[in-house]
Amino acid sequence: MTEGSTAPSERGAAVGRGIGVGLMNGLWKPRVLGAWRVPASGPVILAVNHSHMIDGPMVMGTAPRPVHFLIKKEAFVGPLDPFLRGIGQVRVDRTGADRAAITDALGVLADGGVLGIFPEGTRGEGDFAALRAGLAYFAVRSGAPIVPVAVLGSTDRAGRLVPGLPALRGRIDLVFGDAFRAGDGSGPRTRKVLDEATVRIQDRLTAHLANARRLTGRSATLE
Repeated sequence: MTEGSTAPSERGAAVGRGIGVGLMNGLWKPRVLGAWRVPASGPVILAVNHSHMIDGPMVMGTAPRPVHFLIKKEAFVGPLDPFLRGIGQVRVDRTGADRAAITDALGVLADGGVLGIFPEGTRGEGDFAALRAGLAYFAVRSGAPIVPVAVLGSTDRAGRLVPGLPALRGRIDLVFGDAFRAGDGSGPRTRKVLDEATVRIQDRLTAHLANARRLTGRSATLE
């Protein structure tokens, strides 16, 4: 935990889920496929592709359980700082190994919660082409199953409030994939083990995204 902060709370994440539900259904037309694949209890990691500015709220509003997302520290500014902390989100400094964020994230999983991660690190093409090692570390360290999530947004330019956002009232497809494990939490966490786990995870996430595109007939990016 960072100085003066408290651990991410499940109650706060539940409030965040309610906000996400209102946002998604008020501004867009979500279509959710496979949400039943998220385990009903116990620790789980949602690995989400990242191509929209509001992928986090989209998943928070459609996942069947409250989600604690790892969010870059740059978002925790002004009134957003206490708000994001209040809804159970985890502040992370991406410039180095953020021990406080690691502790908070592992705490979420140890408490049987849901941790949301954008394994590509930053918003881009949303194709899982470049994964950071963080997802593999949390999955191997905790033994929690990973559920891939593909967010496929409206490509209609008309009706957008700002670039990078789907068009208002546009359809958003969120496709949850089959859970899988990268480790059982008992093995070593050497660089070699994490690198191999990252490759396996990337293969599964890429395959899920391709399948989600086939199911929905959609592109992952905002064109």
